[in-house]
Amino acid sequence: MKRTVWFGLVLALSSQGAFAQRPADNLNDQQRMGRQVFAQSCGVCHLPPALGAKTYGPALNKDAGGGDPDVVREFIENGTPRMPSWKYYLKPVQIDAIISYLKTVPVQAASAAPARRPAGGGEP
Repeated sequence: MKRTVWFGLVLALSSQGAFAQRPADNLNDQQRMGRQVFAQSCGVCHLPPALGAKTYGPALNKDAGGGDPDVVREFIENGTPRMPSWKYYLKPVQIDAIISYLKTVPVQAASAAPARRPAGGGEP
C-alpha cells in the first residue's frame, strides 16, 4: 500500500513538473524574447524586486507611451532625463520585441492600486 501511495505521489509531482516547464502563456516567439530582454534590461527599474515593493520607474503595460509603439521606441532608444538611452546597447530587433511584449501586458485595475491618504493626514 505504501509503495502505491509513494509511486502515485512521485508520478503526480513529476507530471506537475512537466507542466511547469511548458510556457503557460499565449506569447509568440518575438513577445517571449521581448519579455526576456525586458526582464534583463528594463526590469531593474520597471519591475518590483518583491511583491508590493516600489519601483524606480513606472510599471509598463500596453498603455505605455499612450499605447503608441513609436513613442515607446523613442523612449527606449533615446531615454529621458531619468532613463538611459538603450540604442547602443539593444539591437533594433530586441527593441521591437520589447514593444511587442508590452502590448500583451494588461493595465492594472485601479482598485489594485493602494489607497492614498488624504492631504492633512486625517483618516477618511
